[in-house]
Amino acid sequence: MDLSKSMQIEYIYAAGNRVCSDDLGRWRFTAPCCDHALALEIYNLTLVPEQQIRLVILPESQQGSLTSVRGLRQLLSESGEQDFPLLSRAAQVTTWSRDHLYCPRCATALSHHQQDLAKQCEACGLTQYPRLSPCIITLVIRGEYCLLAQGVRFTEPRYSTLAGFIEAGESAEDALAREVREEVGVEVANIRYYCSQSWPFPHSFMLGFFADYLSGDIVPEPGEIVDARWFHYSELKNTPIPPGFTISRQLIDAFLEQCETKTD
Repeated sequence: MDLSKSMQIEYIYAAGNRVCSDDLGRWRFTAPCCDHALALEIYNLTLVPEQQIRLVILPESQQGSLTSVRGLRQLLSESGEQDFPLLSRAAQVTTWSRDHLYCPRCATALSHHQQDLAKQCEACGLTQYPRLSPCIITLVIRGEYCLLAQGVRFTEPRYSTLAGFIEAGESAEDALAREVREEVGVEVANIRYYCSQSWPFPHSFMLGFFADYLSGDIVPEPGEIVDARWFHYSELKNTPIPPGFTISRQLIDAFLEQCETKTD
């Protein structure tokens, strides 16, 4: 039995890298909400047969096809944690579709792949899949203290875990030690994996770790880190930290829970 034919299809609409919604805030639709002939691309985002999802990418001029458009960060802050994977997938595919119009090998315009979530070059045969950039993100621990930093990209005071991209040829553990050394000047040991998260800003795959402090004084990297310091676990509830849907917050919450359990 072909489940894809018996299951109801839901649609997500994106225009200008923003997600469209109606006046009730709904962003998944069980019936087409505009003329799909106007779409730039239509992608199948289905991960399990029981949930048939189509992403319809519209030109920016068609943003008015639905009542409103909202940014992904806003949607994530308003939605339940269960919506994060689908919103992340939709955002990453939208960004990839917009930024990969031509073949990187021969510069021919790419066309929609008929079977895979991909684009193909009719001239040289190269297939392009949505881009994923592996990153590490880590909470450095020193007893009942954890190391948090405020990056230059934060527009408001917020302390978060340290993160960075994995370079070609590096292991995740090597990248973690290098990033921590570069960003705050300390050495770590006992690196241990915790969890992962696909992060759609714009196409990162975050590998989350804990690491223990080994040596060194905190020296924030100029141009990258505004401030970095050790926080006692009792301070965290009154410290501006990332929202709950982020992997950074998951690491912080796990550390906080562990410390509180030890003191009970």
